[in-house]
Amino acid sequence: MTEELEKGTLGEETLLEVKELNVYYGLIRAIKDVSFKVRKGEIVTLIGANGAGKTTTMQSITGLLHPKSGHIFYKGKELVGMPTHKIVKMGLTLVPEGRRVFAELTVYENLQMGGFTEKDRNKLKENLEMVYELFPRLGERRKQLAGALSGGEQQMLAIGRAMMCQPELLLLDEPVNGLDFQSTEFLYQLMGSYQQYGTLLFSSHILESICLTSDRVLVLEQGRISR
Repeated sequence: MTEELEKGTLGEETLLEVKELNVYYGLIRAIKDVSFKVRKGEIVTLIGANGAGKTTTMQSITGLLHPKSGHIFYKGKELVGMPTHKIVKMGLTLVPEGRRVFAELTVYENLQMGGFTEKDRNKLKENLEMVYELFPRLGERRKQLAGALSGGEQQMLAIGRAMMCQPELLLLDEPVNGLDFQSTEFLYQLMGSYQQYGTLLFSSHILESICLTSDRVLVLEQGRISR
């Protein structure tokens, strides 16, 4: 078996490269020599059962966890040891599992916080309008507290907040987990056409997400890429 199941490659330029990554929790080796690439313009799924190491991989890429060994290159630059805020400024953003919106802030305030790396006010306004166009419900509820939104609306807000800094590579950790059917279908449609905004790497334990959204699939089993 090859490490990657090819379903069509849209871009040739390597945007992200993970090489022989090993991550431990104490004495437990959670990620075991994981290696893969994400090319510019691709939609790639990291699929595996709960506990397979998907979240650990995502958090390692974005600097939230520190690998014991291995390398993570983004546009040719080493990310291991780099703080998360600098990784975000390079154009790589993670939407974590569980949404984690700021419940006591309005939708608008949440989105403004997502654009903290953008200093140009005109560009920030353009990004905000782009998010409202992509997620009309957020525009309708811009003055509403995020904690009062439905689960699907909170996930839209979490993704919209991440897109406020226009990341070149967006990471989504279990984006449809726990959502109703309508919200799930909407997000599948968004992910399936994400090339117009950038490159997408997302994790899932739902097999349906492979055929609906992905150009390539990476199968993670017990901390290893199996095929």
